[in-house]
Amino acid sequence: MVMGKEEKSGTRQIEGLERVFRNNAELAKMLVGYIGKFYNRLKNDFGTFKIMDFCGTHEWTITHYGLRSLMPEGLELVAGPGCPVCVTPSHYIQSALKLGFEGVVVYTYGDVFRLPSLKRVNGAGSLAEAKALGADVRIVTGIADAIADARSHGKDAVFLGIGFETVASGYAQALIRGLLPDNLKLMSLVKLTPPAMLATVEILAKERSAVKGIIAPGHVSTITGAKAWKPVADRLGIPVVVTGFEPIDVLIAIAEALKQLVRNEAKVSIEYTRAVSWEGDLKAQEMIAEAFRVVEDAWRGIGFLPESGLRISESYSSCDAFREYGIPEIAPEYCQEDLPKGCKCAEIVIGKEKPTNCPLFMKKCRPSSPVGPCMVSLEGTCAIWARFGADGLADRIAEDLDLR
Repeated sequence: MVMGKEEKSGTRQIEGLERVFRNNAELAKMLVGYIGKFYNRLKNDFGTFKIMDFCGTHEWTITHYGLRSLMPEGLELVAGPGCPVCVTPSHYIQSALKLGFEGVVVYTYGDVFRLPSLKRVNGAGSLAEAKALGADVRIVTGIADAIADARSHGKDAVFLGIGFETVASGYAQALIRGLLPDNLKLMSLVKLTPPAMLATVEILAKERSAVKGIIAPGHVSTITGAKAWKPVADRLGIPVVVTGFEPIDVLIAIAEALKQLVRNEAKVSIEYTRAVSWEGDLKAQEMIAEAFRVVEDAWRGIGFLPESGLRISESYSSCDAFREYGIPEIAPEYCQEDLPKGCKCAEIVIGKEKPTNCPLFMKKCRPSSPVGPCMVSLEGTCAIWARFGADGLADRIAEDLDLR
């Protein structure tokens, strides 16, 4: 196939971006130098401190490309609760299991399919096991697939609407436009990230090694806009940098956060200007506000957080799985007992512990046989560390090459 001028131009632009943001060793080396200089000006005042990422894709980039090995001693990159699958309480998976065994078709994303439930239902500890035992569980890539399939068979069905703000607009559009057939209901388990960001950093503020900067999620920010993080920067008094997902993006974000700290600033900066604006997608925000109501919600491993979840509004209650099937909301006391014995996902999801500090990590708990929720999704911190090393090899290589 012969490409036209516009297609060739677009291809060159993509290749150019890849060279700038991924295959650019000189720029990376320069940024690492800036990071080291800024940190040297801060270490006497701050000592050891953390910069936290709030997206599983950022954690993937940091771990896959060994960016931790390039950081100066005393500057720690940690992962926050940037995985919606990891923070979905087991209670709702148990509710889905129950529905599946009652003959309701359950639609789910691929990573949720293997998410362990704390309590077994009819012998099944996950939707994958329920399917093996006869429940009708179907993996889809999104709500559009569920809508099309539910129309074709007409059976009672539920879509597990897990995710952050990024997917909420798609769910909202389906509700507002009346796209769900009568037999399909939505179980909205959408989480809102700014409250989790505030809660997580405030929890760690009580620790000796506090968070002094945040790498904010780029995908979420395309919907919310960078403005969503201003209350975080203002209340916590730390830099927040909305960031893209290539290695250079992340290094720029770290350098920007440290530069702000040197200048005694605490503001929101947009590194990911090629996709994110200050205001965000106003139309998507309007649809979300119409289709959903904001609720206090439970985050697995963290607890109940105010104004941190979305449930379907009364105007679209006919589509609500909670109402249709009488699914109870989680009780506050249940939140404290939502992880298997020995599992440190509660500490890992807030950046208090590393996966390698969990006694189950890569022993009883592996990607092929996950015990805790952080080992399931490709955005889970434990799953990322398990797949891409994190055993200290990158640090040793960096020392040998004198990169630290």
